[in-house]
Amino acid sequence: MAHQRRIVLTGGGTAGHVVPHLAIIPYLQRSGWRIDYIGTANSVEQRLVDTTDISFHTITSGKLRRYFSWQNFSDAIKVVIGCWQSLRLLRRLRPVVVFSKGGYVSVPVAVAAFLLRIKLVTHESDLTPGLATRIIAKFADEVWLAFAITQQYFQHRQCACVGIPVRDSLRHGDRQRGRELCQFRTERRTLMIIGGSLGSQRINNVVNTIIYELLECYHVIHIVGVGNKPSLSHSRYCAFTFVTEGFNHLLASADLIISRAGANCIFEFLALHKPMLLVPLDAGSRGDQIANANYFEKQGLAKVLAEKNLTGDALLTKVRELDQQQTEIIAKQKTSRLVGENVTIVNRLARLAG
Repeated sequence: MAHQRRIVLTGGGTAGHVVPHLAIIPYLQRSGWRIDYIGTANSVEQRLVDTTDISFHTITSGKLRRYFSWQNFSDAIKVVIGCWQSLRLLRRLRPVVVFSKGGYVSVPVAVAAFLLRIKLVTHESDLTPGLATRIIAKFADEVWLAFAITQQYFQHRQCACVGIPVRDSLRHGDRQRGRELCQFRTERRTLMIIGGSLGSQRINNVVNTIIYELLECYHVIHIVGVGNKPSLSHSRYCAFTFVTEGFNHLLASADLIISRAGANCIFEFLALHKPMLLVPLDAGSRGDQIANANYFEKQGLAKVLAEKNLTGDALLTKVRELDQQQTEIIAKQKTSRLVGENVTIVNRLARLAG
């Protein structure tokens, strides 16, 4: 029967809670699954899922906070409403498994799945789990992890280290096409600088102070973030506010990468064997990027520059170190088993569904 092969995906709030789902959707479809996605309206998850042919369903949900706020009371009511909406949705859709990627929207869906005795799996991308995943894990049949060490936070749960699914499209980038997109006409190595989907003003400002030194050695691809403007016009410098089409080609053309340390992006760079200098987000974060970056550095997969030490001179020094050690880093990346296999994850879902 159709409902026996139906899966509900949920997760949102940031692209990091959605992109791994996008990576496995083609595999689920080829395996005969019917797929629905539950998220909040006018959200990043809705914008991303709307680029696919997956049905998107909306619920209400409140933000989860680790600190006191008067908004916690109204958001608690929203979570209750979201649970009721999720119960109605799941009763109608009748999936055999719910796959959560975290974020506050996934909590009501997970609670509803538990109440309806639907198989539930949650996946944590970061080394230190977020609050939503900690809550959902209490209801989940299995907790899947990107880092084996994260199991220490889920002592009494059924855990499995599966890595992070990586979009197949990223593996099919064309280096020459990337150079053409940037209109680079000379032969030289390429440094790619990524601050995140909204950019990083701190990284951008420091890069601007040393850009001419960087251009002496590299072509520079700079993703400055939405709302930020490139400050330079140069034949060896190409800036984008945000990239959707052709990102795989730009990555293929990059020899070195400077980036924040969100789990999804660093696993993508790892899968592509790209030497990376990570500048983990510090201010206003729960420290997940710092933990991710430090783990990668200890494994020899990346270099790290703490945000508190981010200056032009320090950045130049670290880029040179990365360049000098790129051969050793790439060798480590090629032997790493951190990256998940998409087909293996889909097979695990099938076994869980029974």
